[in-house]
Amino acid sequence: MQAPRLVASDVDGTLLDDDGRVTARTGLIIGRLVAAGTGFVLVTGRPPRWIPPIASQVGVVRYAVCANGAVLYDIDEDRVVWSRTLPAEALAELATAARELLPGSTLAVERVGEGAFDAAAAQFAAEPDYEHAWPDADNSSEARDELLARPAVKLLIRHPRMTSDAMIAALEPSVQGVVDLTFSHPGGLVEASPAGVTKATGLAEVAARLEVAAADVVAFGDMPNDLEMLRWAGHGVAMGNAHPALKAVADEITASNVDEGLALVLERWF
Repeated sequence: MQAPRLVASDVDGTLLDDDGRVTARTGLIIGRLVAAGTGFVLVTGRPPRWIPPIASQVGVVRYAVCANGAVLYDIDEDRVVWSRTLPAEALAELATAARELLPGSTLAVERVGEGAFDAAAAQFAAEPDYEHAWPDADNSSEARDELLARPAVKLLIRHPRMTSDAMIAALEPSVQGVVDLTFSHPGGLVEASPAGVTKATGLAEVAARLEVAAADVVAFGDMPNDLEMLRWAGHGVAMGNAHPALKAVADEITASNVDEGLALVLERWF
């Protein structure tokens, strides 16, 4: 492949090392590719409010595709450019399936406002007994009926005593066509987006804005929520620490995130 015109990177387990940092080597190569006229975009399961600390480490990134493709966030303007939401009817249908097929599971939702820190949006809300997958998570507590009453960009289903793979295997046959299911955490957390919305669809919209064809995109990822993105990009790269499903579809497998696998690939062009 020739030098890409757009580079897309997942965040956790890909761009960041295990201490949550962009290493000096990785930051340097991203700076070089942007200086050469190549675009760089974050494509992540994270919500917009978790993006500014990452963007500040990189310094040259304008856009982040968030919530697994459901949101485009303009970092410079602190503005949600567009969002794709699950209507209340779809949330209710998925909640019913989770109650029947995953007894003991609990729910949370991601919503967005006009910017990353729009307090009026109550951006992350969870049932009172929801057990967070990340220790620094922030949320307001809502009863299930209230949780499902408003559109959301993502519904999260949590069952810490199951694997995420097993949860999807149980749920997917019942909700195909209603939502897209994926995960970025292996320990009992499934993320549901509107049907047809994935990291690939979000990245495709950014590429279209920049007038870049899929063949000229290199994408990096490590978890099943990156699958469609790696398939869509002209060159899909799985990290050495990636889930086996990702390694199976990747055009290339690089070193792990702690061994700066992203920089290792990009240094052949920049």
